[in-house]
Amino acid sequence: MTNKFSDSALQHLINVGVKLSTEQDTTKLLENILLSAKQLSNADGGTIYSITEKNTLKFETLFNDTLNMYMGGTSSVPIPFPEIPMFVKGAPNANALVAYAAATDQVINISDAYESGNYDMSAARNMDEKTGYRTKSVLTIPMKNHEQELIGVIQLLNAQQDDQIIDFTPELETIIRSLTSMAAVALTNRQLIDGMEELFQSLTRLIARAIDAKSPYTGGHCNRVPELTMLIAEAVCFTNTGPLADFNMDETEKHELGVAGWLHDCGKIVTPEYVMDKSSKLETIFDRIALVECRIELAISEIKNKHQQQIIDELKQGKDITNLESKLPELIQELEDDRLFLCAANIGGEFMKPEDQQRVKDIANKYDVTINGIKQPLLTGNEVCNLEIAKGTLLPEEREIINHHMVITIEMLESLPFPKHLRNVTEYAGGHHEKMDGTGYPKGLKRHEMSVPARMMAIADIFEALTASDRPYKSAKMLSECLKIMGFMRLDQHIDPDLFDVFIDEEVYLQYAQQFLAEEQIDTIDKTKIPGYVLPKNRKQTA
Repeated sequence: MTNKFSDSALQHLINVGVKLSTEQDTTKLLENILLSAKQLSNADGGTIYSITEKNTLKFETLFNDTLNMYMGGTSSVPIPFPEIPMFVKGAPNANALVAYAAATDQVINISDAYESGNYDMSAARNMDEKTGYRTKSVLTIPMKNHEQELIGVIQLLNAQQDDQIIDFTPELETIIRSLTSMAAVALTNRQLIDGMEELFQSLTRLIARAIDAKSPYTGGHCNRVPELTMLIAEAVCFTNTGPLADFNMDETEKHELGVAGWLHDCGKIVTPEYVMDKSSKLETIFDRIALVECRIELAISEIKNKHQQQIIDELKQGKDITNLESKLPELIQELEDDRLFLCAANIGGEFMKPEDQQRVKDIANKYDVTINGIKQPLLTGNEVCNLEIAKGTLLPEEREIINHHMVITIEMLESLPFPKHLRNVTEYAGGHHEKMDGTGYPKGLKRHEMSVPARMMAIADIFEALTASDRPYKSAKMLSECLKIMGFMRLDQHIDPDLFDVFIDEEVYLQYAQQFLAEEQIDTIDKTKIPGYVLPKNRKQTA
């Protein structure tokens, strides 16, 4: 009988070892450890505890066959019992057997809980009174990792044989201790993996927060894009019509996309602030429009001085100065008008017409001022180049610096030794500025050269930027206006048409808006007026 039992137990341990080594969920892992110990010992009940940072025992899973009780673990039934402190006033907690075993690092094997004089079993007897149960044999085993640190405790109740309650024999105790040792290795590995994953997740968010904090104008962008990306991913997985009806992502793939979302702009960490935060055309470390205004003031003063000197000279010659006096206000007003024009041009909020660009050049050539005895134009060559920017606030070379963040992003991500389940992070994160027609950057990829998740991220990045209220060069747009712009981008083959259709069909835009947009930005959306969008029943599917 002993040999037969040992063979059976050995096979059970082998099977358990395989199962424990493949389980990725810590909660299920703890539950499986308890179930295996319960099956090996044929125990009627059992509980497994984890150790908290406060040195308390937390109930993880509880089984009791007689009481038909299954709580915690994957049962969805919460365990109502409070955590048990391992120490009371610095001494091992003798009022709870499981706490005492953990605190003193000893295996406790009791034949009869009611007759044991070595340990305080009043808690067990009180619970029995409430439930009508009879606790007899008890086996409590602390679980320790490879560094001899306590990571959990197993407690088994009432071993059984032939429908009779028996003691946990030395052989049973040895088998269960072998199981807990093996389980401790599996649990430690899982905790180490989970710890590394948590650390990596924290680092990705740390990088995102650092980039957002670097610029007061894009704060939150790196946090919002992954949120929106995952909303799109869930919607695409949910849809059951159209070209994307068969597309699906499991939890591992969604996790991979989420990581890419958090890291999609990591290259911006090297982008200079004076370019990233350029809120006006003349801004560098400060807005140079103030220097231009100072020169205009200086020009006005010089005109006044020159005019006064001319009046004095005319008076000395006995000439009529009436016409001369009337010209000064006109000259000053002209300069004031030019000042207002340049200040408005500096904002860069709207497209600058060619005639306005020419006016900038004319102003630069029309006036000069004397500074430190040297005559110089009212506007420097660099100021003229900046002030005549047709759209936005960036010069072409500055836009190249901004765009270069994608090259840096890809280089940074390619340098990381991503594990197999994250091998697509670089491709997903590195494609959010690509366009379906190949006119995007940095690689000029076309639609068929990009994965579906990478195309999702492109839509998320654009929509976040359009709806953002924290940009220096534009006011917050209404939701309908953002969708209109994206509709035209769909028609121009800049974004994936099938993904955009799902974005509208499943109202992902509204889910995002309700979480992140100001209430006044959310207006009524008429889907039939979104450029390029066709209602599903009339839609021709895109190949």
